[in-house]
Amino acid sequence: MIPYMDLNEQVDADFTRARRRARLRALGARIRREHTPNRLLSFEDLRRELAANNRRHRGRRVVEVEQIVGSVGRWKDFDRSFLPARASVGQRWKRIDRAFQRGEDLPPVELYEIGDSYFVVDGHHRVSVARYHEVPTLEAAVAEFHPKLPAAPTPATSKSA
Repeated sequence: MIPYMDLNEQVDADFTRARRRARLRALGARIRREHTPNRLLSFEDLRRELAANNRRHRGRRVVEVEQIVGSVGRWKDFDRSFLPARASVGQRWKRIDRAFQRGEDLPPVELYEIGDSYFVVDGHHRVSVARYHEVPTLEAAVAEFHPKLPAAPTPATSKSA
């Protein structure tokens, strides 16, 4: 007979696996001596670099999760694949994962768009859980920024290990 996990055990196991993947990815980057950190891109850094100061609300749309590459303010909390980089995000991450496992409707995430890339304003944990479970798209409220300087291509994100 196969023992089944209850929901809380499943959520704890999901977070443990997600943290392990993040740590292994960070270790792999160090071993390979990669020059780019395994952190999310910072929206503020890119916005300043491209002189993108003109925000225009675009409303709700469905966004490919793979196009979400950075964060507004929380770029240290998650790695490049939106895996939790810090244990301190665990309680909230587990709460979102529990809601996901129950099939509950979650509110749309809030994103800023520059070019073909999106940056999370609100909903970091929802994006992280979606990436962990390989959800292809999310509903999002999007505000678009148009750079005055030509946009440099954003580094492609790799699939989670």
